[in-house]
Amino acid sequence: MIKDVNVIQELMDLDKKHFLHPTSPIKQQQDHGPTFIFTEGKGVMLKDMAGNTVIDGMSSLWNVNVGHGREELGKVAMEQMSKLAFSSCFATYSNEPAIRLAAKLAQIAPGDLSATFFTSGGSEANDTAYKLARHYWILKGQPNRRKIISRTKSYHGVAMGSTSATGLKPFRDFINSFDPDFCYADHFSTQDLREVIESEGPETVAAFIAEPVQGAGGLHVAPENYFKEVRSICDEYGILFITDEVITGFGRTGKYFGIEHYGVTPDMMCFAKGVTSGYAQLGGVMLSEKIHQDFTELSTGTLLHGYTYSGHPMACAVALKNIEIIERENLIENAEIMGSGMLKGFRWIQGERQIVGKVKGLGLMGGIEIVKDRKTNERFQTPVAPIIVTEAAKRGLICRSVVFDNQDTVVFSPPLIINKEEMERMIDILHDTIAAVEAEVLI
Repeated sequence: MIKDVNVIQELMDLDKKHFLHPTSPIKQQQDHGPTFIFTEGKGVMLKDMAGNTVIDGMSSLWNVNVGHGREELGKVAMEQMSKLAFSSCFATYSNEPAIRLAAKLAQIAPGDLSATFFTSGGSEANDTAYKLARHYWILKGQPNRRKIISRTKSYHGVAMGSTSATGLKPFRDFINSFDPDFCYADHFSTQDLREVIESEGPETVAAFIAEPVQGAGGLHVAPENYFKEVRSICDEYGILFITDEVITGFGRTGKYFGIEHYGVTPDMMCFAKGVTSGYAQLGGVMLSEKIHQDFTELSTGTLLHGYTYSGHPMACAVALKNIEIIERENLIENAEIMGSGMLKGFRWIQGERQIVGKVKGLGLMGGIEIVKDRKTNERFQTPVAPIIVTEAAKRGLICRSVVFDNQDTVVFSPPLIINKEEMERMIDILHDTIAAVEAEVLI
């Protein structure tokens, strides 16, 4: 049912006056108001106040893995809040959902990752990993090991530490300041990683962090042996290896965690997003058995790091139910199957449209590069991906553009529940959108 136009206008005016949106063009908001005011979600679909329905081709922010409108997640949240909505986990206080979730994560995580520090989200998880890595080396008697190496085109969040780790320069330029103990290696060059370690001095490097698949940086899938070489280099220099699974975790890539595609285990693993499918705010860092054991044996005082909502009982209860749904409905397998279908659809579009360059993906993470000339890989002077995103939304599909570092890419990450019919509909809308945009930009 379409809301009264006066109500919609009132909300648009209030939005412009009072709501500073995250990662949004302020001028666009002030000129046009919010693009959508969503009111309902069901499965892979979202509905706004004007009655428009769209396919959520991004799982909102790469995170609504089990889809929208899951009443059992709301029910478990209500039940937990009715019993114990919140209690602190400082000073060794605890609660059952946090304990059981930590144990479940140890069961499903790769390798010997076995202990979890809970946060409220991905940026906090990344900041926590850097602080724990630096503190670890203090405990080990090597306090000069404080530098964190990340990769170009990486994205690790927007807190101060995670902004510093982000390889996408515009995010660091936004604050005109970053931690000088962060440095960057080329996003798929292990030789460059080795050179950065040598130039910085191995005795000063605490950790190397990488996303198994770069998401916000343009959907870059690692070569087959890349992470095995990374693991070997980190072991050679005694550097901790951290994976950022904030996007790639909980089935997104067709395995529980993205790093499982590469047959290695990190020393620490950051997670968020898919752990609750966005139904509650939760993230965390998992530590290997060895790292956790070192912390327990070497630490003599208080761990002076913690967030108010670390181990939030309601969020942890939602996460447990969310993981149960993922396993019960075989959503990881579905992500692998539907991901193959998505990539096949992208390749069909590539064959039909002149401006589609490289197509890529792993599980239900996919990207399409836009080019002016496919033979030379020449780009348009002004990125075209944002135009495609705008036009796709008008046709009923939400996707996202990446234009940092001379990229022009449209990216996708639909809910893991997506079925064949919905995927075909998504591909059809995308094809029609690109065809319409192509006709305009190639004039």
